[in-house]
Amino acid sequence: MPSVAFYTLGCKVNFYDTEAIWQLFKQEGYDQVEFEETADVYLINTCTVTNTGDKKSRQIIRRAVRRNPDAIIAVTGCYAQTSPAEIMDIPGVDLVIGTQDREKLMDFVAQIHAERKPINAVRNIMKTRAFEELDVPDFAERTRAFLKIQEGCNNFCTFCIIPWSRGLSRSRDSESVLNQARQLVAAGYKEIVLTGIHTGGYGDDLENYDLTDLLWDLDKVDGLERIRISSIEASQIDDRMIEVLKHSKKMCRHLHIPLQAGNTDVLKRMRRKYTTEEFGTKLARIREAMPDVAITTDVIVGFPGETDEQFREGYEFMKQVGFSEMHVFPYSKRTGTPAARMEDQVNEEVKNDRVHQLIDLSEQMQLQYAEQFVGEVLDVIPERDYKGAPGTGHVMGYSDNYLQIIFEGDESLIGQLCRVKVTEAGVNECKGVLVRVLDEKVLNQAANL
Repeated sequence: MPSVAFYTLGCKVNFYDTEAIWQLFKQEGYDQVEFEETADVYLINTCTVTNTGDKKSRQIIRRAVRRNPDAIIAVTGCYAQTSPAEIMDIPGVDLVIGTQDREKLMDFVAQIHAERKPINAVRNIMKTRAFEELDVPDFAERTRAFLKIQEGCNNFCTFCIIPWSRGLSRSRDSESVLNQARQLVAAGYKEIVLTGIHTGGYGDDLENYDLTDLLWDLDKVDGLERIRISSIEASQIDDRMIEVLKHSKKMCRHLHIPLQAGNTDVLKRMRRKYTTEEFGTKLARIREAMPDVAITTDVIVGFPGETDEQFREGYEFMKQVGFSEMHVFPYSKRTGTPAARMEDQVNEEVKNDRVHQLIDLSEQMQLQYAEQFVGEVLDVIPERDYKGAPGTGHVMGYSDNYLQIIFEGDESLIGQLCRVKVTEAGVNECKGVLVRVLDEKVLNQAANL
């Protein structure tokens, strides 16, 4: 039986794509082995968001070549899309395929087996208008399924290379999304996380159908308990979307809305499409529609030209609007983007100092958010045995509002919808006690009332 090993760098979308590529190999009778083992094919799914992403990708490719010089070395993903020639120059690479045409992968592998000639299969991504249909029927995590509904981005933020590596925004056909959702529910998943490169841009390229329409259609899928959106821009949450948040019983009380900077001048230089005032107003409207919602965000610190005063103003703004968690990144120069050529690059020490200030703020806000729920009963779907103390009879899962909750219980609870009372709040994890397991039959009766 031929074997394949995978290595994935970068974001959740890449991990989804690797799962989809594994399905292609599985259908051809391949066995999956660990990347550290000897395999017939090594597939490296690369990242190019930062210059270090490129470097790490090259290191991993070389590692695969050393592991088995006779193996087929295939490279896909964002770095492959933007710099195929650089990758083809690495001795031992057989196939470079970017972020499209991956349904042809097995044909290329067969061709290399026959001819042993390297293939560069990368085409211009900017001409691609169709969503690449690759299904993922199941995941290693048995409780949350990721469903990719969108690819690419039209925004061209000045710090970001992604439109060049993923192309322009294109949406998956709605029937295809709904069929995949039904399949995932049939396979036992209770929660679906909608994901994409710019998920909220779903429908920009469709006639009279957008993310709000898709959410209402998913809301009608029997057996689906929770719908989560991996990330969405504040500007994409319009009045119709707010209605969904208000009225759908399945929408999780958790939204990830990237802010990137808390100062309007910095946002303008980033080419973001909102002011801090608009962002704050939108958050207030969302909270009104969905009380207790957890809002998490991304922030880039030390963007070129960010002054101390602008940083302070941003810090105060974040504190004032309040997030339940912030993912904080120091600005990192990406060759080929306008921001990398900007004057006034901020020095590394200043960046690090600011990053630490915002991480401290994030932890304060995480704790504040969690403390509101002590004594309350939340719905939790346990995902696994508690890693902090395996084998002690504790399980870990997420509530619909994205609190990570640990409580006493055995592995039979994994994947079940549990009611859990929160007893103690923490920055990254909270403690709770199991109240009861919600039975499917009861849920169905409740749904039919």
